[in-house]
Amino acid sequence: MTEPQLIVGGYEGWHNEHALEGRKRLRTGKGYRDLSTIIVVPTRGMIPARAVENWMGLQTPMNQKAIRIFVSGMEVGDAYNKAIETILAHPDLSTWKYVLTLEEDNLPPGDGLLRLYEHIDDYAAVGGLYWTKGEGGQPMIYGDPQGVLNFRPQVPKADALQECNGLGMGFTLFRLDVFRDPNIPKPWFRTLQESGRSYTQDLYFFENARKAGYKVASDNRVRVGHLDPASGRVW
Repeated sequence: MTEPQLIVGGYEGWHNEHALEGRKRLRTGKGYRDLSTIIVVPTRGMIPARAVENWMGLQTPMNQKAIRIFVSGMEVGDAYNKAIETILAHPDLSTWKYVLTLEEDNLPPGDGLLRLYEHIDDYAAVGGLYWTKGEGGQPMIYGDPQGVLNFRPQVPKADALQECNGLGMGFTLFRLDVFRDPNIPKPWFRTLQESGRSYTQDLYFFENARKAGYKVASDNRVRVGHLDPASGRVW
């Protein structure tokens, strides 16, 4: 039998009692602003079930617009170019604020996107921290922005926002307006294997973005797994 209770006072609720903390949290998370986001997923056509299960837990801001665009069967740089061209030409999507790139072998934390929003105002792109696959994997945080422009892997700073010259694109948030800048040449993404130089599509873009004066950063609080579908191991 339930014991009788005397109910008195305290009707304003916990959040009202701690309104200063709540206001700070809301300003940091930026959920009161337009955070409309297009999630671009390049795919070879078969996405591992483990990745799909992980993505189903990805949180988006309350009452904000978010959709996914899948680009299947194209080289990854071409897929990103096609997606951005389609977005910028669309009467509605072209007014949205952000593009999140999400690749079929990356497993972001559930609150990862919410954390990336916190710092995106100051950068062209902010990405989650993930490593190349295999033993001896390298962090995909490329280049010290204080020196000569390069893309050497950097030592991650624990749980820090770490400015760099380039990122991978497995879980990276971009400001859409960056792709309208005429100082960044098209195609934005290009995979090059030529005599004297070699680029993956991500670092090709980031080199041009850095030359145009943009900053990028890795949010090392956002720890992203890198799935090897063949073995099932997450690096």
